[in-house]
Amino acid sequence: MSPMSAQHPAQHQAESKAQVQPQNLALLQQQVRSAETAFAASMAQRDHAAFNQFLSEEAVFFSEDKVLRGKSQVAEGWRPYFLKSQAPFSWAADQIEVLASGTLAHSSGPVYNAKGKLIARFSSIWRLEAEGSWRIIFDKGNEVCDCSDK
Repeated sequence: MSPMSAQHPAQHQAESKAQVQPQNLALLQQQVRSAETAFAASMAQRDHAAFNQFLSEEAVFFSEDKVLRGKSQVAEGWRPYFLKSQAPFSWAADQIEVLASGTLAHSSGPVYNAKGKLIARFSSIWRLEAEGSWRIIFDKGNEVCDCSDK
């Protein structure tokens, strides 16, 4: 049993409402930005093992017509993206927000195909896990309108 589950619910609720000081919130945002940047670099560098290190055991990735649940399923589902020498797409966060509790964060930004064309926007939820690392718990991409054709 984890220490968190042994706590009285009211005690846990009070602790989860704790507010992070603004200067610490900025530090946490930078930590998430660094994690997101390294996560994106794992794709660019074709490093599937590094990619996997950013996945929470509970990760849920929305992938086209299915949902990938758990680190193993996400890792296997994304393996094909790492097989060719050139990355099929790239991404970079242009927005990072961290909860006042300092435990969850949201990152989002553009996704580009291998030729540099904007094809989607991603949205990820990160959790600060027990050992102090930020890991992805939810990830979803949404196609963008190719409005130049209209």
